[in-house]
Amino acid sequence: MHRGKGMKFVGDSRVRENDDRHIPKDYSEYPGRTEPFWPNFLLKEWLAGAVFLVGFLCLTVAAPAPLEKMADPSTPGYIPLPDWYFLFLYQLLKYPFASGDYVVIGTVVIPGLAFGGLLLAPFLDRGPERRPTRRPVATSLMLIAIVAVFFLTWEASSHVDWETRAEQNKIVEDVEIDKESEGYQVYSDQSCMSCHGENLEGVSGPSLIGTEHSADEIKDIAKNGIGSMPAGQFEGSDEELQKLADFIAGLGEE
Repeated sequence: MHRGKGMKFVGDSRVRENDDRHIPKDYSEYPGRTEPFWPNFLLKEWLAGAVFLVGFLCLTVAAPAPLEKMADPSTPGYIPLPDWYFLFLYQLLKYPFASGDYVVIGTVVIPGLAFGGLLLAPFLDRGPERRPTRRPVATSLMLIAIVAVFFLTWEASSHVDWETRAEQNKIVEDVEIDKESEGYQVYSDQSCMSCHGENLEGVSGPSLIGTEHSADEIKDIAKNGIGSMPAGQFEGSDEELQKLADFIAGLGEE
C-alpha cells in the first residue's frame, strides 16, 4: 500500500471519519457572541485598560493626594491612618469582634477568608452561565463584599476631620527657630508648644511656620481662639502679645 492511499489520518483513532461533533465551529457561526482571543478580545481589554489608566492619571493631576510630613512617634497628638484603599480594614479593627482579644480574627481570619475566596473564585464556581441572576451564590457573595468595603470605608472616613488633619500634618520647610528671641520666650511661657510643638511644627494644633495670618490676626486668634482652639489661651500682657505675634508672623519670611 502506497502512502496516502486508503488511509485516513485523524487526531484520535476513536473518532469516526465523518463525525464532526468534536470539531469546533467557526467563529462566524456565532456573530456578536464570541471572537478570537488574539487580537480582537485582547485589543479591547488593552483599550479599556488604557482609558481607565489615562482617566486615573488625570484625576491624580487634578486632585493630588495630600502628603504629610514624616511620622514622629514622639508626637502624642498624631493619629496614624492607612491609605484610603485600606481604610475598610482599619475600620474593621474598631469593632469588638475584631479587636482586643479577638484581633487575630480582624487581622488574619476575616481578610484571609475574603482574599482567599477571591483567589479561589475561578475554581469554586465554574458554571457556564454568565448572567448574574443565574449565579446567585457568586453574585450574592460579590455584592456582600462590595457593600461591606464601601460601608467600612465610609464609616472610617466620616470620623476623620480631613481638613484639620491636612493642616496639622502638612509638609513645611525647615526654618531655623531663634529660641533666644523675646517672642519665643513668650511662646514657651504661654505653654503654646504643648499644641504647636517646640519648633512650631504643629502637634495637636497646626504648624505656625509660614502662617498666612498677619500679626494683628494672630493677636486676635490668641485672645479669641479659632476653630478647635478656645478663647482665653493667652494670659500675658499686650506687649508680650505683640512680641509673640511679630515672632510668629515673621517665621518663614524671606
